[in-house]
Formats: sequence, structure tokens, C-alpha cells
Amino acid sequence: MSRILHRTIPGKSIKKERIKSITLEERKVNTELNRYTDLTMLTDFYEITMANGYFQGNLKDNIAYFDMFFRKVPDGGGFAVMAGVEQVIEYLERLSFNEGDIEYLRGKETFSEEFLQYLKNFKFECDVWAIPEGTPIFPGEPIVTVRGPAIQAQFIETMILLLINHQSLIATKANRIVRAAKGRTVMEFGTRRAHGTSAAIYGARAAYIGGCIGTACTIADRDYGINALGTMAHSWVQMHENEYESFKKYAEVYPDNCVLLVDTYNVLKSGVPNAIRVFDEFKPSKMGIRIDSGDVAYLTKKARKMLDDAGYKECAIVVSNSLDEYIIRDILQQGACIDSFGVGERLITAKSDPVFGGVYKLSALEQDGEIKPKIKISENIEKITNPGFKKVYRLYGRNTDKAIADVITLADETIDDSKPYEIFDPIAPWKKKIVTDFYARELQEKIFEKGKLVYRTPRMDEIKAYCGQQIDKLWDEMLRVESPQTYYVDLSHRLWNVKNDLLSNFSG
Repeated sequence: MSRILHRTIPGKSIKKERIKSITLEERKVNTELNRYTDLTMLTDFYEITMANGYFQGNLKDNIAYFDMFFRKVPDGGGFAVMAGVEQVIEYLERLSFNEGDIEYLRGKETFSEEFLQYLKNFKFECDVWAIPEGTPIFPGEPIVTVRGPAIQAQFIETMILLLINHQSLIATKANRIVRAAKGRTVMEFGTRRAHGTSAAIYGARAAYIGGCIGTACTIADRDYGINALGTMAHSWVQMHENEYESFKKYAEVYPDNCVLLVDTYNVLKSGVPNAIRVFDEFKPSKMGIRIDSGDVAYLTKKARKMLDDAGYKECAIVVSNSLDEYIIRDILQQGACIDSFGVGERLITAKSDPVFGGVYKLSALEQDGEIKPKIKISENIEKITNPGFKKVYRLYGRNTDKAIADVITLADETIDDSKPYEIFDPIAPWKKKIVTDFYARELQEKIFEKGKLVYRTPRMDEIKAYCGQQIDKLWDEMLRVESPQTYYVDLSHRLWNVKNDLLSNFSG
């Protein structure tokens, strides 16, 4: 097992060196977050009161089906990126109640002793399906499905939502930024602006899935193999007698990766000239400059000319300073000369649209081997759920290898891609389309079977590569930063009929 580390100037040729991979088991030991191994009580309190109610009402062993899905792509984008499944696995594998948990709950004077004894002997026994990390996902389709005893399937709601919502949000934002960069590399620089330690570490992980080449977050490199990147702060320059001396000392220490921060005083009058002077003297094997303030479109054009005139056409220009996909798009349209972007607070917090909005809803109950669909009805059409035990197919054109539509079906349905398939818009069913010459792929994969892990967790580099491959299967019109083409998420005819019958016969 091995992983790839990038040890070079962002935006330039990448040297790959193989080192020992960090396995999932090693991460469970090493990760700082996972030293707090017991996250069982990180839940909404009503999950526990409902669990007690199910227990007291003899419903705890009833088999229930829950779906996680989301209703809106952040920032009005064309799709989102699935992330967080590995952390869901880690949580479910450790799910248990210790003596401290039991004593805390006993102290609430709310729960029966029989229920507390049940929790003391708790063993996770659910089936879980999930769409793999890195997959483009769309509103309304089940991205996680849980089947199992009602008391268990209900209890895990909070953590599934917490983990998938956060990482899918950041992976989606990162991918928007990476696409806006038009092939230039993007680094995640947001650790100090993240909303806490887990947001920093898992945010770095999600940003890598979304397409970033590395992170400023060192612990994310140690525990997930995401390349840690960084050079100097303004304080390094200020610590020395003058700017030139600071650059000189840095080149002496790092002759193979000399990236100099040139905006501490004046980018064009001193920063770039002093950098060129040091490059002339030390001839570092890899070199670059970073600009962290000012009008980067103007400054990078001027800096590029100065570097080129001095014979340093291979010198990379890196910019940072409160960037996002909109700013990156605009400055590139203005002709900015940039090789790589460092993106911080607006990535790690998804500042422009910071809530993913995934929900977890009951979709069916199983009684005597029969699955009985359940539906939630609302005056808001988008909040009416899709009932039943379901799965999701993605249809691709055989000639184009591009995604045509997603189809949500009942779990016992298959899509025969040897003959034409009719899809329609569930909101406007008169809009129909006959799909021909296509192939169908089932998206969800089984993660747990009766509480036992049956899934191989991919390496981080595998997830990132898979994400890029799957996004390449989307049409360019869906990749626009603004006003992307709407993608069809259809219901099979059988599922549509089940939903329509429940709506027609609803009596409260």
C-alpha cells in the first residue's frame, strides 16, 4: 500500500514519491479527533427520548427504513459532491454506550432502567447503503439508506447528517473553486478560519476530495495523507533586518522549494526585485513567489513580466487573500498570471452558502416481511418525501459516456438498458423523454450488513481520482459556476404510482 505525495511548487510539474500508506486502522489510532473515540452521545437529545419511547412502546425491534437526501445544491450549482462516508463508518463501528453515558442518562431521571440496560448491551445491527465518496449527487435522491431496528436506525440520524452534510458541503465548494481555476492548482488554506478542530481536519479531507492538491493543515497530512503545503508568513520577513535578508535566509534553508512572500512591503518595488536577486544568487531548483494582498490581477501581470524578463519563466506565481470561485473566475478573465491559488476562509466555511441541508426521513416500515412505504406530506412540494425502500440508477449515453439522468426506483426494480427507457420530470410529468443507447449504473453500495462492515474504504487518492472521473461524465453545461443546466432526477413509474397513491389516499 502506498500513497502519492506532492513535494514541489504548486502549479508546476509534480514529482511523485511513494511512501508507506496510512491505513484506516492506523488513522483510528493516530487521528487527534479520534482520540475522543466515544462520540455516541454526540446526538440530538430527542433521538434518545424517541429511543426510550420506541423501547417502552415495544417498537424497538420493528424494522424501519430511513433515507438521507438533500433538497438544494449549495450556491445554485449544478451538482454536489458526496463526502464523509468514511467517518460514518468509523462512527458506526464504535457505536456503544459506556458506563459514563448510562450514568448521565440515569441522572436525567427521564429513562427507564430497562431502557438503560438495553443501551448498556447495545449492538449495532443495521444494514447501510451509501453513494461512494466523490460521486456527483443531486437533490431528492437517497445518498444514504439505513435499514434496521427502529431504535437503532433512528438514533444514528444526527451523526450521519453531521458528517455527510459538512464534508459534502466543503467538497462541493472546493470543486466549484477548482473548476473556476481552469486547470491551475488549488490549495486549501483555511485551518485557522475553520469552525473548530473537526471542521479544519475533515474540511481539509473534503477539500482534497473536491480537487484541491493539498492543505495547510498538517494533521490532515499525518492522518489522511493529504499533502501539507506552506512557505512563510509576513512575520518571517519582518523578523529579519530587511526583505532581502529574509529571502536569502529562506533560500539557504529551502533551496529545493523556494517560494517567497513578496507583499510584506511593496510587491513591485521591492518584493519581486528582491526575489529575483535571491534567485540570481542561489539558483534554487524550484522557485515561486506568493502574493497575499492588493489587486492580484494587476500585480500578477506586472510580476510575470518582471520574472520573465529576468529569465525566470518557470517561476510559479501563487496568490491567496480571501478568494472564492467568483473572484478567481473574474481575475482570470482579467488576464491575471497565476499558477496556483491558496484558498482559505471562503472554502473551509463555504461562506457564500454555508448549509448543505441534508435531511434524514423515514421511508418505510417492514412488517411480516412486507415493506410498507411511508411518506411525509407538506404544503411545500419540495418537502414531500419519496416513499419506500429505494435505490438510485445513473443513466449514461453509450456514445458520449455522459450522464443523462438519475432514476430513483423501488429496491426490487432493475433498469433494462437493452431497450428504450422513458423518463419524466416528477414535478412536471408531462415533460417526457425516451432514452436510448444508454447504460445504467446503480449508485449506492452496501456499507454494513446486519451491523458488520462489508465495504472496502478507498484510499484518499483513489477517492479524489474517482471524483474527477465522475465529474468528467457530466455535461459542460452542468459545470457552470452560475445558472447551470438542470439535471433530471426521475422516479420510476412504479415508485411514482406508489407515491401518488399515498398522496391520493392520505387521511392524516
